[in-house]
Amino acid sequence: MVRMAINARERKGTISRYLYGQFAEHLGRCIYEGIWVGPDSPIPNTEGYRTDVLEALKNLNIPVLRWPGGCFADEYHWMDGIGPKSQRARMINNHWGGVEENNHFGTHEFLRLCELLDTEPYISGNVGSGTVREMQQWVEYMTFDGESPMAGLRKENGKEQPWKLPFFGVGNENWGCGGNMRPEYYADLYRRYSSYVRNYGDNQVYKIACGPNTDDYHWTEVLMREAHWLMNGLSLHYYTIPSGNWFASKGSATEFGVDEWFSTMKNTLFMEELIVKHSKIMDKYDPEGKVGLIVDEWGGWYDVEPGTNPGFLYQQNTLRDALIAGVNLNIFHKYSKRVKMANIAQVVNVLQAMVLTEGDKMLLTPTYHVFDMYKVHQDAELLDVEFESPMYKHGSQLIPQLSVSASIDKEGRIHLSVCNLHHAVSASVSCHLEGAEGKEISGTLLTHSSLNAHNTFHQPEVVKPAKFTGAKLEDGQVHMELPPASVVVLTLK
Repeated sequence: MVRMAINARERKGTISRYLYGQFAEHLGRCIYEGIWVGPDSPIPNTEGYRTDVLEALKNLNIPVLRWPGGCFADEYHWMDGIGPKSQRARMINNHWGGVEENNHFGTHEFLRLCELLDTEPYISGNVGSGTVREMQQWVEYMTFDGESPMAGLRKENGKEQPWKLPFFGVGNENWGCGGNMRPEYYADLYRRYSSYVRNYGDNQVYKIACGPNTDDYHWTEVLMREAHWLMNGLSLHYYTIPSGNWFASKGSATEFGVDEWFSTMKNTLFMEELIVKHSKIMDKYDPEGKVGLIVDEWGGWYDVEPGTNPGFLYQQNTLRDALIAGVNLNIFHKYSKRVKMANIAQVVNVLQAMVLTEGDKMLLTPTYHVFDMYKVHQDAELLDVEFESPMYKHGSQLIPQLSVSASIDKEGRIHLSVCNLHHAVSASVSCHLEGAEGKEISGTLLTHSSLNAHNTFHQPEVVKPAKFTGAKLEDGQVHMELPPASVVVLTLK
């Protein structure tokens, strides 16, 4: 029996809704076919955006959407994506499949998408191949409310009033596809470029510097030492790969056994160590916590589905991915004093997607369902959960069996999310409530008898949430039986 205690009197700060951010790159079928089909498409659409995808994503209460990349961002020249579509410059998407990009989805289309989803835009600017002037003019084009060449051009293109631009990334992965830079060089470039990302009127831009790749702690040290006072956020990228070897085969998204299941759980838990160690460096230069750690690329990464373009990064999404999502969200909650935003990669048809499409068909993935179940935590207050997890042993290796997070919302409802990482062993839990009178309990469960269970276009509801009946409330105690390989969210009133 696992014993837990939740103290509703001690609040640990707000779980920012921005931890539930999404990412849409011009990569494979994420934008084109996944989100944008054009107003003349036979696929039902709203102003050219797939109506089914819009409705599904709106249900998630997406707080922020990152665009246009990713590696694509540092080859993207924004002026190619404005004006009449027939006159927009075509380009080659060098990073992702070498396919032609017609630029029909540009600044106006992205910001309109954000309006339709009631989400805030996070735009990544081009440092790798772009100029300071190009970046300065883009921000002016979007946000300046007055007379200027860029504001005039925006009005000519049909947008009289400026947009609000809350988040702007000064480059992306400049240690790699964004220019293969040394941190010292990028730090100087960041200082230069960010100086021209200006606040116009009452629009205040949260400036995000390119941070480290995984465990490159030297990069974080240099960026914080040389430029922390000029940034609001520092990014971190980490992908869960079953083998842990970026350069080897990443393994199948659907054909895996217990060994790969365990290694995936172990590797996704590494996110906590990364956050702790990078935060320690940030604390050295920013003890007041003014600079947010922005985990703007994360999720599971496997080999692409057989027969698909390897540059499109299209992969299936199983129960294993549901656990990846739940575990990472629980970690982000725990460290939300420093982690201010996270953006899973990516929203449609790419990597660990919320939604998959094929022609006029659409399905919701297990990851989508976890985000839907967990959205109750958005902007709630984090509660401390005291417990000692049993260990999940596989061979000679050990990891915690349970990942847990709790919050209390403005209506006083307590939400408890628990992931049982073990592939075969259930967990009996007794949870004591302090400072709260639980009178009603309800819950949602996501699990399946097969670890590689996933939804297909022929069977789109193989993995879907169900009412959780394995919990009961007695004398201020919550007793629950958690199935193996499961994600559970409880609500206590």
